[in-house]
Amino acid sequence: MSEPSALHDPVKIGIVSISDRASSGVYEDKGLPALQDWLTRALHNPITFESRLIPDEQEGISAALIELVNAGCCLVLTTGGTGPALRDVTPEATLAVAHKEMPGFGEQMRQISLKFVPTAILSRQVAVVRDQSLIINLPGQPKAIAETLEGLKDADGKQVVPGIFAAVPYCVDLIGGPYIEARDEVCKAFRPKNAVRAPRSA
Repeated sequence: MSEPSALHDPVKIGIVSISDRASSGVYEDKGLPALQDWLTRALHNPITFESRLIPDEQEGISAALIELVNAGCCLVLTTGGTGPALRDVTPEATLAVAHKEMPGFGEQMRQISLKFVPTAILSRQVAVVRDQSLIINLPGQPKAIAETLEGLKDADGKQVVPGIFAAVPYCVDLIGGPYIEARDEVCKAFRPKNAVRAPRSA
């Protein structure tokens, strides 16, 4: 049974899939559905999605990120274009629109991915703040997207390595965004006690 939406702040989230081939119709994009599915499962908040499917063009990526921030997205998640290949320019496009860089997100994503593949060190994901929005580059594969957001759990469901989303709601608080509430069973978010808001009554 769904909860009354009035109990949680509405949020607008930008999701961007960056791929020459998917954007030109060569194959079906899987990034946007993966992002939307995970966020819908993970958050109590009612979400309005702003989605973009664009090619690996640095200026176009930067323009899309600025557009989403200006549209009021408190969080913008990208997928694709973060490797060392010549056409991979998502990190450069993201840094070009940054007001502040948040290196801890990229560091943690690589730590999580290294549990699975040694080539995780080739990933160049970055995270930045622009105005009152947090922008995070995620991996390109749906499975890796979920792993980096949720983190790693053991066979008993106990968290072994925290996912990056655990820090997202408090980061959005600090930059003046809405109060994001994650579902503990998907990804337990952390806030200092003085930053935890009392639950609203129905």
